[in-house]
Amino acid sequence: MAEILKGADIVKFLNDKMREDLIFLNSKSIVPTLAILRVGERPDDISYEKTAEKRCETIGVIVKKVLLPSDVTQETLMKKIQALNNDISVHGILMFRPLPPHLDESAVVAALSPEKDVDGITNDTWAKVVTGSGRGFAPCTAAACLEILDFYKIDVKGKNVCIIGHSLVVGRPVGIMLLGRDATVTICHVFTNDTASFSKKADIVIVAVGKGEFFDANYFSPGQVVIDVGINWSEEKKKLVGDVKFDDVEPLVGHITPVPGGVGTVTTSVLVSNVVAAAKNQAI
Repeated sequence: MAEILKGADIVKFLNDKMREDLIFLNSKSIVPTLAILRVGERPDDISYEKTAEKRCETIGVIVKKVLLPSDVTQETLMKKIQALNNDISVHGILMFRPLPPHLDESAVVAALSPEKDVDGITNDTWAKVVTGSGRGFAPCTAAACLEILDFYKIDVKGKNVCIIGHSLVVGRPVGIMLLGRDATVTICHVFTNDTASFSKKADIVIVAVGKGEFFDANYFSPGQVVIDVGINWSEEKKKLVGDVKFDDVEPLVGHITPVPGGVGTVTTSVLVSNVVAAAKNQAI
């Protein structure tokens, strides 16, 4: 039986750390504030928005929502971004992506203030993540993977890590961050031949492809650490499932994150933590 790497205890740990910073900020009459910018009504965006709101409310972070129709013009969206950049009461901005296809997403992202980029989407933030310098925030989901490994004292130094999925949200940033911790990283993707030949040799496997229960025990080996980033709705089971076939893989490996209750739970806490840190950075 594997050790289940639950997110609840990590959330409590992060909340306790945030409260120390909140005492400092409150002494300066600063209330950390997150602006959520959403274009359209994508169900997954709305779901994450509700979770983030609840987590912010729990810790004492204010949420300001800017909700725009899916047919918003580029000019209007850019003006909203600039207004949030200039609003000194806003410390972090979360913009849901992808944007509708008629919008120039690259231009919108480039317009976002790096100091308020709490989900690591700007090029300036990326540069800081890659170099390990400055105060840039890594993408929240990627950072959540490392928070889980840290909390459960799973050392990555010298370990072989296989990442399945090479998105800018998880795969690539978490790979860079793990390299910074002296792990040996292999990133597999849709064009990789025989992914299982790589994943079975790894000490740690991070799966983030968005395919419900696609990866069964044939992709894993005894004793491995498995971080399942996937969150997928199963019509058959009428519940959320990960990319990993949990019931098949859990008896084999040494450690595994559940879905739900794993990476997703930690991700929203990382987001809130980044808002508090951004407020502190701007206050110093």
